[in-house]
Amino acid sequence: MKRPKFLSIFSMIAAAVTFSVQADVPEAPSTVSAVYRAPSVTEALAPGEKIGNLFHLNIETPYVLQRLTDRTYWYQSGFYGTIFYVGHKGVLLFDPLELRSDKILESIRKVTQKPITAIVYSHDHGDHIGGTQALLNAIKNQARPPRIIASQATADKMERLNSQLPRPTETISWPNGSFNFDGLKVELHGFEHAAHTDDHSAWLLVGERVLHAPDLLNSDQPPFWNFAGSERFTYLESNLKEANALDWDYFSGGHGNVGSHDDFTFHLKFIADLKAAVAKAMGEVPFGFGVDTSTINAHTIMLPTWYDEIARRATESLRPAYGQFYGFETATPANAVMIAEYLYSYR
Repeated sequence: MKRPKFLSIFSMIAAAVTFSVQADVPEAPSTVSAVYRAPSVTEALAPGEKIGNLFHLNIETPYVLQRLTDRTYWYQSGFYGTIFYVGHKGVLLFDPLELRSDKILESIRKVTQKPITAIVYSHDHGDHIGGTQALLNAIKNQARPPRIIASQATADKMERLNSQLPRPTETISWPNGSFNFDGLKVELHGFEHAAHTDDHSAWLLVGERVLHAPDLLNSDQPPFWNFAGSERFTYLESNLKEANALDWDYFSGGHGNVGSHDDFTFHLKFIADLKAAVAKAMGEVPFGFGVDTSTINAHTIMLPTWYDEIARRATESLRPAYGQFYGFETATPANAVMIAEYLYSYR
């Protein structure tokens, strides 16, 4: 029996339609004091530079296409992003995003008419790789279908969960391995102990100095809700440090702006501050706070109520330093709850 098909909420945002926003609502300030540039298909960003007005561009335009290097391009639409590399004979595409295969193909054709000869799955989450079949259908007249490359961990997970998405035709050894595309070495750096999901990994385009690791962090923002949909917080800091230690100039995180090492420094500082604020609140808020035990007949309300108050206090304590940044109000309480669970569990 096939599973029912579900669409990610975020994949539906601006995937097929665009919206208008108030022109006088300013963009949130940069978390890393970045220099902003208008997007360009021809002019590469310097390392550390970012695309200006990215929130408005995601709302009001079909997609954003930015040249990173001579051969690597960064794509985003509806707050979902990926990269592609134009080789001598073909195109290497990472993560055919759900509901965006037509726009991704259109953006590639703005740059080159070369065939898409390889696809890489960064990890087995349908919102990032769910557009693969539609893309394959759109390029079926190519002389040859593209290679579909994934880590062995991703291939095993797709098999275990009976994925309905096109399966990899090639696998890379886990947690570390590499493959060659048209003279470009691409390295897999898998997180043996991963926060986001068990097959989460970072892919390094060695000669291009570009790192692609969707859902590791959203550049130019505080951590997104539930740390970008992570299944656990426990290993996130070590994953960030592992990726930051690699040799790259441009970071593609699947969401947020084009990233730099400064974004990793910001995230690690923010997480450290939030951990300290959560720990302080846990010491101040007694278990059972806010619950009238004379009106309940089950204790299950007590833990989430305790966590919610801890998260509220931690969020308030960080607001003076971080409250002006993108998505702080929405994301921080949920992230604080994840940290509270972590601190409560591991002592």
